[in-house]
Amino acid sequence: MCFVEKVSKDINPFRMNVSKAAQALYLLSGELGLRYANGNKKIMRGGSEASKHAVDASAGLVEAIALTDIEIVRIDLDLLDIMMTWDQLSDFEKPSTNEAQKSDTTKTSDNAGHSLAKPARAATSWMGDTGVFSASKLQTGVFSRLPSANIEEMFNRMTSVDVKAGQVIIHQGAEGDYYYLIENGTAVVSRITEAGQPPTILAELHAGDAFGEEALVSDNKRNATITMKTEGALLKLKKTDFIELLKAPLISQITMEEARKLTANGSIWVDVRFPSEYQFDHLPKAINIPLNELRSLIPTLDKQKEYIVYCQTGRRSSASAFVLVEQGFRVQVLQGGTRGSKV
Repeated sequence: MCFVEKVSKDINPFRMNVSKAAQALYLLSGELGLRYANGNKKIMRGGSEASKHAVDASAGLVEAIALTDIEIVRIDLDLLDIMMTWDQLSDFEKPSTNEAQKSDTTKTSDNAGHSLAKPARAATSWMGDTGVFSASKLQTGVFSRLPSANIEEMFNRMTSVDVKAGQVIIHQGAEGDYYYLIENGTAVVSRITEAGQPPTILAELHAGDAFGEEALVSDNKRNATITMKTEGALLKLKKTDFIELLKAPLISQITMEEARKLTANGSIWVDVRFPSEYQFDHLPKAINIPLNELRSLIPTLDKQKEYIVYCQTGRRSSASAFVLVEQGFRVQVLQGGTRGSKV
């Protein structure tokens, strides 16, 4: 969706933006003169270290003039952010369910010894069955942070689905539509990383595990394929119900002013973008925990601390916040990201 444009000397490349949408502009060759509101002037040269990053038209830039004939590439900022969010989410690897949680799994069998899906439970009885949810999940996981009325309503709105071994529940690249909980059975998470190559197996999911939330939280496409390894049963919740009952109560958004007050009192900034983005431009004292590495770096975080996560728009930080909340952390999201806040 991107192509190289040639811009003649003495032309402002930003004025050639036909779509008028917010764009990232990258200089490939030639020299571009930049003048800022504070009086600073810079010359960016194609191939330089600075040209590896976009020319930020929102950072007080008053004028940009091609000092020579130049070549540029434009990328729609919203599209770029969505694709980077999806790319980082695709590196997620669900932590393995420990043996204690596996041993909690309850199965029913017919006379021949085959596993059978359990019937759907009433919302008032699900908490009594640790075959679906282990005690640790209920005490420190996502449900421990939800209002009890939301939990009950969530199970009232869920539908139970019997599934067969080999059945694909989620296709990589599809639109996010449901949030799933495994009542019983085992599912496999896989992802195609290179066209023409077989998918990579990322993890196995067992009774009590959830999947599908990342695409719903960040409003992105599915980053992996989920296939049933055994027969079993799933509970599924529509996207609109997920946002109303889970995402909205769990993801708390704050303004830059509120965030600065919290960080002054010990809260920690967490930049969830790629390291290259962090190194080029990050908030003072922020630590870098990229979204795609978040699950593996969770053990380095302190649950006694409060974290304020941010990215450019709030997409990646919202997805990060939901993952951290699932693990029992206190998390806030910078509303609108750095692009929507007065840094």
